[in-house]
Amino acid sequence: MITYLKNTETGLTELDAPSQGCWIRMQDPTQKEICEIADLGIPQDFITPALDIDERSRTEREDNGVILIVLRVPFFQGVKMDVPFTTHPLVIILVDQFLITVSKWSCDMLDDFASGRMKGFSTSKRNRFLLRLLFANANKYLRHLREINRTVEGLEDQLQLSMRNKEVLELLKYQKSLVYFTTALKGNEFMLERLQRTQLFKMYPDDEDLLEDVMTENQQAIEMVNISSSILSSMMDAFASIISNNLNVVMKFLASITIVMSIPTIVTSFFGMNVSLPFQEEPLAAVFVIVIFVLISVGVIWVFMRRDWF
Repeated sequence: MITYLKNTETGLTELDAPSQGCWIRMQDPTQKEICEIADLGIPQDFITPALDIDERSRTEREDNGVILIVLRVPFFQGVKMDVPFTTHPLVIILVDQFLITVSKWSCDMLDDFASGRMKGFSTSKRNRFLLRLLFANANKYLRHLREINRTVEGLEDQLQLSMRNKEVLELLKYQKSLVYFTTALKGNEFMLERLQRTQLFKMYPDDEDLLEDVMTENQQAIEMVNISSSILSSMMDAFASIISNNLNVVMKFLASITIVMSIPTIVTSFFGMNVSLPFQEEPLAAVFVIVIFVLISVGVIWVFMRRDWF
């Protein structure tokens, strides 16, 4: 699907055909649509990286001035997926007349820009628009990381009394997400450093300042994901031990109950033998037997409680 968007006096407007200063948004493009955009002077191998889920972050420049930027963007797949949060490639192509974005999957960040929820950007100012996209992407990582931290805190409360592996496996899912985030953010950082070394944003001081802000936000996301990953790894190790300890406590309690419950069986079995026994002529012999095994059971329970075995 191809959408042509441009800022006009009435706001962001969808066009029927590309024009100078517009934003060309391509989502899951077909081969016909790729050829259509290639006719505008865009190399096809600048468009196809968006279709490769493993494409790394990078930037290239053609002799005719066309600039390719491959960015890894965060993507929420759902809490029931093996990896709730992952990353996908987003291709941004800069040409003299317009800016092109290409993505295989739906991108919330681009939806925010296309719907008008993101204010203060102009499609005709391609460099500033690019920086706004980069800044929004870094913020998206930070929001997802905060959501991951909140989810992990909820799982932490459940794990304190858990004796199952379910919660630990849930933590493992989010640890995988953090690994994807770490790899993507570091790749984005190298790409941003390469952009900083170019003359692309040297013309306007505001653009340079915004690029510095983007790099700061990206670095903050990297530090945050590293901290979260370290905490999560330590937490998984600790709670694996807690689950094992909780299971041992339950087994100890059940063993104690089994011992106490076996005492009446032993006593009654003794008095049930077909030989001469004490109290066998007494009419209240059954009461005496009950009193004996109750006293023994209470004594055993007291010993167990003193030794913290119960």
